[in-house]
Amino acid sequence: MTIAAVWYINYSVHKVKTDGCITADRHIGFNKEVYEMNYGIDADTMKSLNKAQENEITEYHIYLKLSSFIKNEHNSRILQQIARDELCHHDELKKFTGTDKKPNKLKVYFYTFISVIFGITFGIKLMEKGEANSEKLYRKLGDSIEEFKIIAQEEDKHEKELVEIIEEDRLKFVGSMVLGLNDALVELTGTLAGLTFALKNTRLVALAGLITGIAASLSMAASEYLSARTEQEGSHALKSSLYTGGAYVFTVIFLVLPYLVFSSYVLSLVFTIIAAIFIILVFNFYISVAKDLPFKQRFLEMAGISLGVAVISFIIGYLIRLFLGVDV
Repeated sequence: MTIAAVWYINYSVHKVKTDGCITADRHIGFNKEVYEMNYGIDADTMKSLNKAQENEITEYHIYLKLSSFIKNEHNSRILQQIARDELCHHDELKKFTGTDKKPNKLKVYFYTFISVIFGITFGIKLMEKGEANSEKLYRKLGDSIEEFKIIAQEEDKHEKELVEIIEEDRLKFVGSMVLGLNDALVELTGTLAGLTFALKNTRLVALAGLITGIAASLSMAASEYLSARTEQEGSHALKSSLYTGGAYVFTVIFLVLPYLVFSSYVLSLVFTIIAAIFIILVFNFYISVAKDLPFKQRFLEMAGISLGVAVISFIIGYLIRLFLGVDV
């Protein structure tokens, strides 16, 4: 019987479950080279395992840090559970690499910052999308090694299920934000485009755009409140209206800003269109990650509607100016 075979038998007999992790009895002597040879792991795969192990310990520290920041006890417990799972995965990979890994501190700070600013669901899902290669490796090795099959199952199901039950206001009211952003983009982009060639004065366009935008945002917020009031509790209706109005005001400021910065009305319109596309791009990326929705289709649809209305409004504004003989 070979040394590798002896190790495999001993490992199988003494394998135990500890704190949710499958670990080997600590009294058994460990030989990385023998274990590696036993499963036929090549150098490239071992390199990938080392990288994956570093990712697991990094994610452990990210989840642990986030759990300490979150005031919601429900969410904090979920993050602590995911952190324990990540630590278990690191320890499992250690049996193959033979070394402990240190976390990537830059990633820890980056994803913690992203999660605090944009929400823990977005931050976590963005991080998991970035580690897709590790999951592919686990599934590949899981065909022949039981430990990787278990890790792959936890990555695919358990952690994702835990993330789905995280309670977060900004995702509950994402429909309200979509309503505010989309209405502001379509209405104000078209209004600014039409006013640009009708007035040919950046200050006048900015003034008209701000008045129109702020009035419309208050109207949208009030309408959303009354609409949500019939379906939800009063507190939810208020939050819903605030998210709608807030998204609208943010979009108004962003779209009008070029007219306050540049003196050329043509240049201002160009940057307003760029700003509109940028808002659509960022918001749809956020939604596609946080809600697991297709990005390209939603982005093209929203951008097409907004820009299409802008072009039509531009033409209408130009024709009305010629018809009325207005020269500002």
